[in-house]
Amino acid sequence: MAKSCPKKQSKLMKIVTVTLWAPWDLSHEKLTNDWPQNGIIRFEDYSTRYRENLDLVLKEINLSIEASEKVGIIGRTGAGKSSITLSLFRIIEPVSGTISIDGIDITKIGLHNLRTKLTIIPQDPVLFTGTLRINLDPNNEYSDDQIWDSLEKSYLKTFMSNLSEGLEYNVEEGGANLSAGQRQLVCLARALLKNSKILVLDEATASVDMETDSLIQNTIRTAFADRTVITIAHRLNTVSDYDKIVVLENGNIIEVGNPSNLLENQNSRFYLMNKEAGLI
Repeated sequence: MAKSCPKKQSKLMKIVTVTLWAPWDLSHEKLTNDWPQNGIIRFEDYSTRYRENLDLVLKEINLSIEASEKVGIIGRTGAGKSSITLSLFRIIEPVSGTISIDGIDITKIGLHNLRTKLTIIPQDPVLFTGTLRINLDPNNEYSDDQIWDSLEKSYLKTFMSNLSEGLEYNVEEGGANLSAGQRQLVCLARALLKNSKILVLDEATASVDMETDSLIQNTIRTAFADRTVITIAHRLNTVSDYDKIVVLENGNIIEVGNPSNLLENQNSRFYLMNKEAGLI
């Protein structure tokens, strides 16, 4: 008999608890159908932990992310990078401080109101058994032309054009009949269709080859040029041309700046991390 993992059970219970406590739908006077129009994100004195009596995983974070800015979050394992993502989607809730998007404190709106307006591409892509069309457009909201356009921008159109089934191509459970890179590009195409003002990539390219990583970054620079993008980076060179780098350590922000400026300072943490990785 398979044994359950206490740590996984604990994390699951925390997620369930937050979902039960927080309203699913809760409107706000500033919450319009096209919110967020700008994608401006503010962390103000924000601290959080995974559950009561545990240490803080983010400590008094102050961070401003401007409209359409491309921000790379870097740091060693356990630095708090993915906690930024969990906080933004309210998988974990604040101990103190706030996160606001376009001037709305995200704890003042429902989880559904928040999460439907954000898009995430995780490290492990989520694909379902069924056609590629259903995986890209489960609610049947988009035309074939829109879907093919998203496939072209995510560098999948050539691959799909060579399949006799086209959009009716059957995806096996978890995308088992696609390569790791193709699975991630399908998630990218899905994000292109949703066209959220804010996109989060949580180590999305950690399991793909350098070529696929490059394709994803090309799409970020072009198709998402007017979107706010937060990348939790596995590879430092992935975010080397971003607008802003945020270095985390033990739940604290220890450095923020433009990557070019940081690389000019040989005492900066970003410079030292690049040197350690053999990139400079």
